Amino acid sequence: MTKRSIVFIINPISGTGSKDVIPSLIERHIDRDIYDVELRFTEYAGHAQKIATQCKDEGKDIVVAVGGDGTVNEVARSIIDSKTALGIVPCGSGNGLARHLMLPMSVKGALDVINVGLIHQLDYGVIDNHPFFCTCGMGFDAFISKKFADAGKRGMLTYLENVLREGLSYEPDTYEITLDGNDAQRYKAFLVSVANASQYGNDAYIAPQASMSDGLLDVVIMEPFDIIEAPQVGIELMNKTIDKSSKIKCFKAKDIMIRRSKPGVIHFDGDPVEAGTDLHVTLHTKGIQIVVNPLADKKRRKPNMVQTAFSELFNDFNTVREEVVTNPVKRVMAINNYIQNKLS
Repeated sequence: MTKRSIVFIINPISGTGSKDVIPSLIERHIDRDIYDVELRFTEYAGHAQKIATQCKDEGKDIVVAVGGDGTVNEVARSIIDSKTALGIVPCGSGNGLARHLMLPMSVKGALDVINVGLIHQLDYGVIDNHPFFCTCGMGFDAFISKKFADAGKRGMLTYLENVLREGLSYEPDTYEITLDGNDAQRYKAFLVSVANASQYGNDAYIAPQASMSDGLLDVVIMEPFDIIEAPQVGIELMNKTIDKSSKIKCFKAKDIMIRRSKPGVIHFDGDPVEAGTDLHVTLHTKGIQIVVNPLADKKRRKPNMVQTAFSELFNDFNTVREEVVTNPVKRVMAINNYIQNKLS
């Protein structure tokens, strides 16, 4: 049997944990009867994209992104529309695409999936010439992506701290949205997310019904909400019911034109970038090959620790905001104190 060529692209600084043991785990668990294995380590931002492009040009069968969503995006966008498949060993702080695909979060479990070697052709999206595989968006989620990128530290607590603190003062924008060439509609929105997969990461489901194989993108418009409604929106995001919220409008389309009132930051798979007022989002059907979990559709993922902590946090937060909701100054002081007490 001819062996498949496989290259593991390891980002040593992704996520919050050390990657020192990963080479030995690959050596121990990858099936050498199936694969000719090569390990490559990234040395700078953008290096994963360069390595993956070289692998594609050399005709490698599989390139495996060992890292977080940023590393996955770098590798994936380098091999779109080619015969080279993407594998994922999730080692980031969010792991959005891996979680959507129901890949194991352990290195050994992810390698077991790669050993099975089941490959599906799946969809990907493009916004403003940037390929994305989970979500892209503008508004508050892009604003927070920029804050998170500038924070200097990773992890869900850093992300959540920014969400709670900045959400109090963020000003919604007005968006003119055209779906598949139909008449444009105007919305005042807290955020506009376009989803190819179901979640941002950490099992925060912005588009619970999204599929990477249905030939459609999910457009999620979150209308403005006040501090009384914020905890419920947060809980719905974590328990996969955000699409049932009265603050959410959901549509499906292949081609989306979005016009906003001013330029600003957008994100693609959590990576922030500045963009103009007019944005074009398109779907590319079956444009990327990905190693998938053959047992994913039989698996029911239990709530993870982040989901549990998030729900508990917002249940506590209900008590805080009830006491201060009528006084904006006290409200801001109370939330800042709450963040410091609970998240530091």
